[in-house]
Amino acid sequence: MNHRLINIGLYMAAIAAMADQFSKWWLLNEIMTQVPPGTTVRVTPFFNLVLNMNRGVTFGLFNHEQQWLSYAFAGTAALVLIFLFRWLMRSTSLLAALGLGLVMGGAIGNVIDRLRYGAVVDFLDFHVAGYHWYAFNLADSAIVCGVGLLLIENLVTGAKKR
Repeated sequence: MNHRLINIGLYMAAIAAMADQFSKWWLLNEIMTQVPPGTTVRVTPFFNLVLNMNRGVTFGLFNHEQQWLSYAFAGTAALVLIFLFRWLMRSTSLLAALGLGLVMGGAIGNVIDRLRYGAVVDFLDFHVAGYHWYAFNLADSAIVCGVGLLLIENLVTGAKKR
């Protein structure tokens, strides 16, 4: 067990979760209070701020289901966090610790939303030629970047083992 890597992973998780929660606070309390409800705030020709309360999972699946399902998703994420923490305790590389920290921080940010609002606050809307990607948030970005780092780490260590 490498305490230095565990600390790095936990610090990364804390930074990701705090950045996510701050960005959502900023959106809800500073941006969306200045515009009529349902307004899309155009930032650039390819990026908007929107307010989307996602009660479902990835890409809005199960978004219109019962409220209790949001709490079930939060409970499932809490179990996944336990698994990720155990993985972090066994990590042997900086990339793995950073990746696991980002995934954990993103999961924590979205669990906090589910417990506070009964839904995840998504607000980043990228688009090109009239085609919009699903709205997402910084927690989602942290999870994707963390998984990317874990894949890179696996490719690097897998190449070394061969």
